[in-house]
Amino acid sequence: MATKVEGYPKKVYLKGGTLVTIRPLEPKDEVKLKEFFLSLPEEDRLFLREDVTKPEVVENFIRNLNYDVVFPLVAEYEDRIVGDATLHLSPYGWSRHVGQIRMVVAKDFQKKGLGGHFARLLVQHAMNIGLDKLVAEVVENQTGARKAFEKLGFVVEAKLKGHVKDIHGMKRDLLILSNDCSHIWESMESSMLDYNPSAGE
Repeated sequence: MATKVEGYPKKVYLKGGTLVTIRPLEPKDEVKLKEFFLSLPEEDRLFLREDVTKPEVVENFIRNLNYDVVFPLVAEYEDRIVGDATLHLSPYGWSRHVGQIRMVVAKDFQKKGLGGHFARLLVQHAMNIGLDKLVAEVVENQTGARKAFEKLGFVVEAKLKGHVKDIHGMKRDLLILSNDCSHIWESMESSMLDYNPSAGE
């Protein structure tokens, strides 16, 4: 069962001065989330773990919302979802100190700093709940995503050849990136991810 998280919603400025609201996903967002995933171009859906265009995929995720297992954030602009980011947790077992970040942003909101805001908030949440390490999985072709994570301090720890298939059934290599939460935080602090609208960027 999803529970209320303190400190949300948050208003953040993106490059260009656009103001968006970031908050945890709620059951009432089902229709908006479906619309968001359907609006993604094929190249942005190519390497997602599941076919998010299928209604049952979103319905199952909404029905099983549990912030102790998956902490999901969405970004809203003019009553539509323009970004989705999740922190996946392992409450039990030997990896309970490790979390995994995944995110996808609407085409017209890419390269505006939204991913940076998502990452900062997910790292904050990870540290608040006592995680030590974060992991991100990137398919070889996702050079933009890889660069974004590396900018946050993630480093490639492994390459799994032919480990994933895209939506067309083609095998791709999977890169495993990771870093300690404290090191990622330090990298974010030094890279000036926050957008300052008064700076005229």
